[in-house]
Amino acid sequence: MGKEYTAKSFKSGNSVAIRVPAGLGIEPDREWAAEWVDGNLVLRAKLQAKPKLDVSKFWGKAKRLKVPERRDFDERPSAIAAREADAGR
Repeated sequence: MGKEYTAKSFKSGNSVAIRVPAGLGIEPDREWAAEWVDGNLVLRAKLQAKPKLDVSKFWGKAKRLKVPERRDFDERPSAIAAREADAGR
């Protein structure tokens, strides 16, 4: 096992906090899951969400680009009936 560090709990508002020693190399602004397992406090780093790409500045840059029609959902019955009614005229 690695080196053992001592940390002290303290009151922070309506919560109890524990400062983690910098020697453990934990980066700031990270989310952690905490649970009791057999009388021990276990901390696990949560997976960090992948940053999302902001494409708002790209809109209109490719003049000949055609946006494909979405086909990842079922069409509403009312839309099908309206299209069929228009085709029957």
